[in-house]
Amino acid sequence: MRLLVSFAGGTGHWLPLSPLARAAAAAGDRVLVTGQSAMLPVVAGAGFTAVDSGGRTLAHPSIRRPLLPVDRAREAAVITEVFAGSLARERAGRLIGIARGWRPDAIVHDEVDVGAAVAADALGLPRVEVVVLLAGGTPDRPELAAGVARTRAVFGLPADPGPALTLEPIPAGFRDPADPLPDPVRRIRPAVLESPAASADVASDRTLAWLDRRPGRRVVHFTLGTIFHQESGDLFGRVLAGLGRLDASVVVTVGREIDPAELGPPPANVLVERYVPQAVLLPRCDLLVCHAGSGSVAGALAFGLPMLLLPMGADQPATADRCAALGAARVLDPLTASADEVATAAGDLLDDPSFRRAAAPWRAACDALPSAAEAVGWIRTLSDHRSAS
Repeated sequence: MRLLVSFAGGTGHWLPLSPLARAAAAAGDRVLVTGQSAMLPVVAGAGFTAVDSGGRTLAHPSIRRPLLPVDRAREAAVITEVFAGSLARERAGRLIGIARGWRPDAIVHDEVDVGAAVAADALGLPRVEVVVLLAGGTPDRPELAAGVARTRAVFGLPADPGPALTLEPIPAGFRDPADPLPDPVRRIRPAVLESPAASADVASDRTLAWLDRRPGRRVVHFTLGTIFHQESGDLFGRVLAGLGRLDASVVVTVGREIDPAELGPPPANVLVERYVPQAVLLPRCDLLVCHAGSGSVAGALAFGLPMLLLPMGADQPATADRCAALGAARVLDPLTASADEVATAAGDLLDDPSFRRAAAPWRAACDALPSAAEAVGWIRTLSDHRSAS
């Protein structure tokens, strides 16, 4: 089988697809990955051939932006007007050309890569859509449908997308019941549980050695994911000041674009690294402090961790709402949260066992989900059905 794996955004859009790409390659299938040019080194570093299919959603590594108030309407408009509009139209044309040249048997894409869905339908290829907005609830669905229809009309397609297999990398019951996914839906394990065995990594080794030198202390991980650290203003400083007051070991990751020295000397109980894989760090943790990004939250649930959430944009407010409703998280406003508020909330989450009890069942539920290798089998069935017809 020849598989074209396509994503429209940054690392948070690629990582949920990567276990499928690895499983397909391990089964002997040929895999080509495509996304924006800034992401190609990341994909190549994971061992895949990658080609540019256009679009740019990533800030230049040198850019630092102020923290802005959460604007849910603005974030919904980005999905409708950009991911389903201008970005989709640009990417669809390029993806059609890539697919015609490479001749895949199926296209696997993240759920907001509308351009990939258009390309698949234009070429009559089966497609598999992978959920990256775990809680849903972010876009206005009628407006999104209208935006998708406008883009599809540019390519001479009917308004409604063709059928797709939807893969949701989280157990049933997490997504907002008011925003259900289209059938057919199959659930798979979160990407963090499909991570390959960790290779020698200086930051990971340093982090684990630092934790080993602090036995008996609870462990807190603070991250703003892979995108939002560049537009976080003074949030790192406020959160570090609060977490520095805890009787805990705190590992902070600031992203590959930020030099830890930019934050100044950390508190004595805090280690700052650019990046440590979730699969290395989360099994050692008692609490995750993050921006409520879908990937970070899926990682916390996969290990049954309570969360302190500071939603900044994209789908994060909806995801934070859902985690709080499930009793597994506390939510603070990243614009106004003080060091005192961070310290108090984090301390409560560590000391109150109700949060861990609420998070714990998700660990077993994630473990029980089908693997990426099983999902590749489903994709192969779709491909075989097309070939037979």
